[in-house]
Amino acid sequence: MENNTQDRNAKPHFDTTITGKKIAGHFKTITRHKLMVTDLCLKVGLTKQGLLHDLSKYEPVEFITGARYYSGDHSPNADEKKDKGYSDAWLHHKGRNRHHFEYWMDIQHKEGDSGTVLFNAKMPLRYVLEMACDRIAACKVYHGSHYSDRDPWAYYSFMYSVVGPHMHAETSALLEDILQMLAERGEKKALVFMRWLLKHPDVYEGRTYKRRLPLNYSGQDIEEEYRRLRSHNPY
Repeated sequence: MENNTQDRNAKPHFDTTITGKKIAGHFKTITRHKLMVTDLCLKVGLTKQGLLHDLSKYEPVEFITGARYYSGDHSPNADEKKDKGYSDAWLHHKGRNRHHFEYWMDIQHKEGDSGTVLFNAKMPLRYVLEMACDRIAACKVYHGSHYSDRDPWAYYSFMYSVVGPHMHAETSALLEDILQMLAERGEKKALVFMRWLLKHPDVYEGRTYKRRLPLNYSGQDIEEEYRRLRSHNPY
């Protein structure tokens, strides 16, 4: 019994040897992802952001980690976190890429109190749209031929208890509308909605944004979708 407990609590082992095969595999993966995001951003109207998306991944602090922990079916940053307790690559990445909601987290003084709280700023519209493109492309890369338009919504919904509380309420509301529209109506409809938002920014930036789509997926639906995509790739 004691040995079994120790096995469960044992730290996972990672082969962090950098090889030519891992370098090539990581370069191919991040470049494929970047090109997919660029294509989606161009279709939405985010030309500059699409071209500049994720360039920090080619900087040494991020690229070396990517090659060291490369597996091909999920982010190497996740394995670096498991191995070290944190990820140098991720800390570098989220501080330089505004399409990640973590970039917009900060500390704020409480009114009438000397204490401080962690708060989540409302992301500008163009970065919310880039974030949606990023999530769609990530699922396409890691799920390969098993990808469906439901995957980004299923993954977001499954992870909501972890991600949701740390994202500004209006930012998460808009992201949810985009991902749910993608799941229910397909990529073309979602991209049309995103282009429309970019032309009418006041819908999000000029007022309080609230969910536009009814939540049609039950918890069981989400669990089934997530189990399906996990059976193909451990995202």
